[in-house]
Amino acid sequence: MNRTLILIGLIIVVVGLLWPWLSRLPLGQLPGDIVIRRENASFFFPVTTMILASLVLSALLWLLSR
Repeated sequence: MNRTLILIGLIIVVVGLLWPWLSRLPLGQLPGDIVIRRENASFFFPVTTMILASLVLSALLWLLSR
């Protein structure tokens, strides 16, 4: 359990340090992401981005568990 928490903390730190470069990726603007804009409100549901993130995370965890 301690290793897992340390690993998650390190991953969060690395993502935080790489954020200026990661924010330039077109995630959240992929075809299939739902965006509804009205006068007073907007709704954003990143369906394709979540599926892509899930696939990448699942592949990473599968590789680490082997």
